Amino acid sequence: MTATSSVAAAAMNTPTLSLSRIGQIAIVVKDVERATAFYRDTLGMRFLFAFPGLAFFDCDGVRLMLSRAEKKEFDHPSSILYFRVSDIQSAYETLRSRNVAFADEPHIIARMPDHDLWMTFFHDPDDNVFALMAEVGKT
Repeated sequence: MTATSSVAAAAMNTPTLSLSRIGQIAIVVKDVERATAFYRDTLGMRFLFAFPGLAFFDCDGVRLMLSRAEKKEFDHPSSILYFRVSDIQSAYETLRSRNVAFADEPHIIARMPDHDLWMTFFHDPDDNVFALMAEVGKT
């Protein structure tokens, strides 16, 4: 059997796996109680439950977990989470009125054939970066 045919044979025997649905996202924070208040009261996320050192929120079926870093290598800001909103200007104004620290104002990222992609970025109290995004249809 050649190297090419053995790779092809191995690929045919490998079970198909397609990861597509996110069940939970962990956000590292310094102070879980302070972060819980920000996510619940300022951002208006639906609080689910808490355990000592942990807080959980529902983001339309995806669970968001707030916790302190378990190890030094995990103690850094998270990946950017993009929250889809229908009216980005209204969401931006609402969060600004709640003293959310935005890095910019809503702006067009890309003009697509059927919509414009708008975004704006903000930070939580632990300097994690988030974005609001909206796909605005063209009329």
